[in-house]
Amino acid sequence: MAYDLIIRKAQLRGKKGLVDIAIEKGVIAKIAAKIAGRAGKVIDAGGRLVTESYVNTHLHLCKVYTLALQDTKALSAYHGESMGAAMTAIELAARVKDKYNEKWIVPNVLKALAHAARNGNTHIRAFADVDSKAKLIGVKSLIKARDMFKGIVDVQVVAFPQDGVVREPGTADLIRQAMDLGADVVGGIPWIEYTNADSQKHVDEMAKIAQAYDADLSMLVDDAGDPGLRTLEMLALKTIETGRIGRSLAHHARAMCMYPEPYFRKVAALLRKAGMGVVSDPHTGPLHARVKELLAEGNLVCLGQDDIADAYYPFGQNSMLEVAFLNVHLLWMTTFPEMEKIYDMITTAPAKAINVKNFAVKEGAPAHLVVLDAPTVYEALWYHREPLHVISHGKLVDLKNLPA
Repeated sequence: MAYDLIIRKAQLRGKKGLVDIAIEKGVIAKIAAKIAGRAGKVIDAGGRLVTESYVNTHLHLCKVYTLALQDTKALSAYHGESMGAAMTAIELAARVKDKYNEKWIVPNVLKALAHAARNGNTHIRAFADVDSKAKLIGVKSLIKARDMFKGIVDVQVVAFPQDGVVREPGTADLIRQAMDLGADVVGGIPWIEYTNADSQKHVDEMAKIAQAYDADLSMLVDDAGDPGLRTLEMLALKTIETGRIGRSLAHHARAMCMYPEPYFRKVAALLRKAGMGVVSDPHTGPLHARVKELLAEGNLVCLGQDDIADAYYPFGQNSMLEVAFLNVHLLWMTTFPEMEKIYDMITTAPAKAINVKNFAVKEGAPAHLVVLDAPTVYEALWYHREPLHVISHGKLVDLKNLPA
């Protein structure tokens, strides 16, 4: 047979012996010890690890590389005082939106997506602020970049009401306009509202829009050092109430680390019932969701990049291997089985969380793969180098000639 691409001498996770992987028409056609036939392109993995590519479920893409446009007061507020000043940090960070313009946002976004491609990050759920200041500038910028990177990095654009819905009258209408423009996901940040009643209105309004557009929901919940925050529970209950199981995703949930134990277990059960995962970004704030406990309870958990050089985090390369390396330490998941679980949290778990279907190294699955410069997950995390090769939608990505 003739194939589009064959990867020879690949090491798969949890498997003994090397295999060949044949790809045809965007799909993994065959995996075997030796595949006869020819191919348009052949890669010799040389015993190195080949896995699913990386999935980043949380990136504020309209704000990448904006730290230089403002002072570090928001950064200090977000990271200090046990995150008690998180709301103040968001208010300070909002100043950058006075300068929003597609002329500089689009090049920044393209730079970040090029880094994503080089680092094997082929799927991103990307947030664009939508409010009275940002208006639809961020959404339009992300949609433009999404279309330029089609087939290389799949970008799910989230219309995100960063500064609130009740607090910002007119934002709900802007979210609808963003969805009409072509945004993929409805966002939310209900904890930013001033009262529990307003937080519930926020959840209800965004859920109504998501249902109207048959879109997923992605909400930043309980993202402050306040054990009394309850917006994670609100989102889970709304998902169950509307029957949209598996269509909601919770981000951050940092207050979870302060929840009383009985309440934590109740919320973990609600999350399972809602088919709802949690995205944690421990490297971007001093508090984080109870990742190990959620995993022990059977919940879906994944990691996100969150920010790249903006008002909340000064670093980031759009490398999920780097994110995983940092979180091996921050979560103290340092045994070999725990490292494998961390690796799941940047590949198969986030794919499930954002409804990327059939994401696996198996025959018949879409070919989204990385050929790593390492023979094991342990060494891949240890050195977190760029992949040697990236395959997206069955095609070898030309890493030297990315859209710009």
